[in-house]
Amino acid sequence: MTHWFHRNPLKATAPVSFNYYGVVTSPAASKICSDLRSSRARLLELFTDLSCNPEMMKTAADAYFSLLQGFIHSLDESSQESKLRYIQNFKWTDTLQGQVPSITEEEAKEVHRSLKIAAGIFKHLKESHIPRLITPAEKGRDLEARLLEAYIVQCQAEAQEVTIARAIELKHAPGLIAALAYETANFYQKADHTLSSLEPAYSAKWRKYLLLKMCFYTAYAYCYHGQTLLASDKCGEAIRSLQEAEKSFAKAEALCKEYGETKGPGPTVKPSEHLFFRKLGNLVKNTLEKCQRENGFIYFQKIPTEAPQLELKANYGLVEPVPFEFPPTSAHWTPDTLAAFDLTKRPKDDSTKPKPEDVRPVKEPDIKPQKDTGCSVS
Repeated sequence: MTHWFHRNPLKATAPVSFNYYGVVTSPAASKICSDLRSSRARLLELFTDLSCNPEMMKTAADAYFSLLQGFIHSLDESSQESKLRYIQNFKWTDTLQGQVPSITEEEAKEVHRSLKIAAGIFKHLKESHIPRLITPAEKGRDLEARLLEAYIVQCQAEAQEVTIARAIELKHAPGLIAALAYETANFYQKADHTLSSLEPAYSAKWRKYLLLKMCFYTAYAYCYHGQTLLASDKCGEAIRSLQEAEKSFAKAEALCKEYGETKGPGPTVKPSEHLFFRKLGNLVKNTLEKCQRENGFIYFQKIPTEAPQLELKANYGLVEPVPFEFPPTSAHWTPDTLAAFDLTKRPKDDSTKPKPEDVRPVKEPDIKPQKDTGCSVS
């Protein structure tokens, strides 16, 4: 789905060696540090590996986080924190401050599932881990509630886009497609509202993307709602609904141009050049002309001055985040292994404050767009 999704740049992280000279006092403890180092390196490699699939990513993430659990939680499964909780600082870049052209049905399912899992991870972090930070997240940083909420909602919205594309391919009832599109537009509006109080210099580009998607799916909702009205012999109301679809699509086109001209983090994609976008413009135009012809020959109904209210509820296809939990603590962690980390032997000048350090940006793979066949998921 080339040119369709806005993507903030991949986050970069400072190297972590897990070398605790003097603190580590046994071979078992030393091996945990070595395994942490290698499993973290493997996980970071996969972020830019084009051959990586969801199973590989989950395996690598579980291997790393199962080892990291010993630095976070007590081994006796109590609510106590590990004595190693504050031994290591991590440094990441921030999203704001610091694809394949078409997809098969199986790939679409993977995209849909992955986005739901991603939403669940963001939700889990927001609710269970961020409140436990020593220092609250600064405004506009990635761990701040507004950004996490925006990511949760955007993941849900983008997963529903796959559902909508699939429903269109299978020619599901226009009423269902309209309802799904309306719910998706509301998701994008909610995500934009979440970012509205952030500094425009950082958030403007991301917000333009969210707004153009909101207008695009609003146009979809009015277009398919118009088809439903026409099928119920409400031709005048159908024309008015299609006119509203035309307005929303024109707004989306204008926002696509503004998005391309707005400076900000992330590569600029070109949604208006995507076949999925252009198809909607033609669909709105052709459906409106059909309604106008039939009204002139058959129905002779008055066209309402007010746009129809879209009070649509999808009865299925709505996306909820998949509940997420970190993997169990690695079996390599034992009371003896933990005891072998002697914090009394830490260097006197050691500090929990992160040291100034440049974090190199991640070099992302350059995926060359091929011939765009649109949003094909069948």
